[in-house]
Amino acid sequence: MMLLLPEDRYFRSEMRGRRMRKRFLVVMFLAFCSLVAAQQAMNNDAVVKMAKAGLSDDIIVATINSSPGTYDTTPDGLIALKQAGVSDKVISAIVNKSAAPPAAPAPAAPPSEALPAAPALPPGVDSVGVYFRVPDGRWQEVTAEVVNFKTGGAVKHLATVGLVKGDLNGHIGGKQSHLRLKTPASFIFYVPEGRSPGEYQLLRLRVNNNNREFRSVTGGIAHVTGGAIRDDVDFASKKIAPRVYEIVLNADIGKGEFGFLPPLDTVSEKNMASSGKIYTFSIIE
Repeated sequence: MMLLLPEDRYFRSEMRGRRMRKRFLVVMFLAFCSLVAAQQAMNNDAVVKMAKAGLSDDIIVATINSSPGTYDTTPDGLIALKQAGVSDKVISAIVNKSAAPPAAPAPAAPPSEALPAAPALPPGVDSVGVYFRVPDGRWQEVTAEVVNFKTGGAVKHLATVGLVKGDLNGHIGGKQSHLRLKTPASFIFYVPEGRSPGEYQLLRLRVNNNNREFRSVTGGIAHVTGGAIRDDVDFASKKIAPRVYEIVLNADIGKGEFGFLPPLDTVSEKNMASSGKIYTFSIIE
């Protein structure tokens, strides 16, 4: 059995203490490097600084593996690292770190069931009224003209818009509408809430010396059979958005003066009452 002198025991104890202190310092340094890396990402310059500071390859490699970083692994970048004194072991760790696949993104949440968007209004159509298409495709509002009503065999109360069904004669000042169109002529009705295009009447206006007139029926009912409907003209409409309808008049309508008469008890958003209004136009060919 080998006897250790007191000096040997002291020496071995001192060596064990040094190894433990060294391990402690390595652990503390790695913790410090992780904290620094959390604040600043690693790159080629950071690795060169660590190598020139005399840190071991193991410490530098551990820092590279445990820290986020962006590295230049092009041939020029790797040559620059080698010329700066970085070892092959550390360079290999940099290449492996850069080649690692990025973390998979978190799965996207399933899309919520969205209600279908309401059809957009055509450009220029922004309120209740009648619109016509100009040659460049835009829509412009038809200016309403005033109608003076006379009734035959019926009672009429214009002040309260109370009309009883009967023979209705309308008179409009002037021999011609300011709006002159060619066929096919396209119109849009933006009707008030609760209304439909079938409640509007398309009327052929008869030109006299200094005015235009028509004969139809009262009660806000369009296209009825029987009665005084000599000037009523049929038309078809197509819905393109809520409360918005398109009407196209073709050449078979013929030339002349026309007007769209809204329901006589309509209350529009622009006028307190639409009775006494008619949207006129001329078809010139």
